[in-house]
Order: sequence, then C-alpha cells, then structure tokens
Amino acid sequence: MSSKPSHRAYVVTNPKEGSKKGFWHEVGVVWPHKSGSGFDVVIHEGISVSGRIVCTEPKKDSADE
Repeated sequence: MSSKPSHRAYVVTNPKEGSKKGFWHEVGVVWPHKSGSGFDVVIHEGISVSGRIVCTEPKKDSADE
C-alpha cells in the first residue's frame, strides 16, 4: 500500500425531513491494490457501520492529512 489512501469512505444517512442532502460520516480510508483490480477499505477503529458506504477521492485541502 502507498503511504496515502486514494479515497475516503463515508456512510451516508438519509436526508432529514425538509432537507435534500444526506449527512456524510467519514468512517475510513481506501487504498487500491497494487494489481489495480481491487481496493482495501480500512474502517477507523471504534466505528460500527451499516448502510450505504460511499468512497470518494479526497478533496485537495484534505489530501495532506
């Protein structure tokens, strides 16, 4: 694995009544396999997840975290 993840993993909850956007909770990070045919998703310690998980590339301002 490289030293930095390629994506961040979020659990997205349904929007609250009267809202159009769901709430995104960061739950982990994602690294591509060296072969290029898959990914490792690493969930942060102490987090229990269920529901839809969305993986996105980090925004420019959070890439250095």
